Amino acid sequence: MMLAAGLVLALLSTAALNGGFYLQHAASQGLGKLTLRHPFASLAALFTNLRWVTGFVTGLAGWALYIVALDLAPLSLVQATAAGGMGLLALLVRIGGVRLSARERVAVAASVGGLLLIGLSLPAGAAHTAVVGWGLPLIWVLTSLLVAGLAAVPASIVLRPGAGLAIASGLLYAAGDVATKAAVSGIEPVYLFAVMLPLCHGLAFVSLQLAFQRGSALATAGVSSLLNNLLPIAAGFAVFHEHMPGGLPGALRGLGFAGAVLGAALLAGMGRSDKADTPDSDQAHRPGVNAASR
Repeated sequence: MMLAAGLVLALLSTAALNGGFYLQHAASQGLGKLTLRHPFASLAALFTNLRWVTGFVTGLAGWALYIVALDLAPLSLVQATAAGGMGLLALLVRIGGVRLSARERVAVAASVGGLLLIGLSLPAGAAHTAVVGWGLPLIWVLTSLLVAGLAAVPASIVLRPGAGLAIASGLLYAAGDVATKAAVSGIEPVYLFAVMLPLCHGLAFVSLQLAFQRGSALATAGVSSLLNNLLPIAAGFAVFHEHMPGGLPGALRGLGFAGAVLGAALLAGMGRSDKADTPDSDQAHRPGVNAASR
């Protein structure tokens, strides 16, 4: 019963998070250039925009639901459920006036199908989490911080606009999720992970907001969400020693994971190449947005 409640909360969480990302991305296209050189002016531009604030508050509600879900269900199951949020993001893009391709529709179907398979595997119970020390979670978080720095700065030179920052954001949000799981699981010292959590999420927030002005919704929020879903699933097995059930339930759950991940990967891939989901041409010629895209 607790497992089912946790997964329902995970679904509500991913709906709120991806809806919030969509609203924030849409709002950022009409703002002046966001820059680390003028942090207070950039924050003021965000927090005085009603559409952006609505997206931000919606995302915060989703994050709160996510924390409760982690306390009720294993990390890998929560994140696999959250992977279906990529389908919602694509639907929001479609509602916003962008026509979905056949490949994107397949991606949405794969995500939803994956969730259904995970649901069918639930009667077999949850993957059990072994008691772990602080070493593995801390190594995961510190490594994520290092790789995120490389993606945001050196690697961004060879990546498409916004992709490096989106990758950094996904890595950092995932690291924050690992720290959250460690904290709510009572892994000592709890205060260490309590400090890592806002650090990772704060840096991820900055990276994602900067990415929003440089790329499309699927290429920025999509790539970030993809990594934020994939990496904690891997951490569930590598760091928290979660195990899959055996037999048919294990096969269904494995296929469910694969479907959710495949759907997310296809959507993120379309975001990298789909011209329709780029900022409107009139917005791209606004001084602030045009400067941010260079």
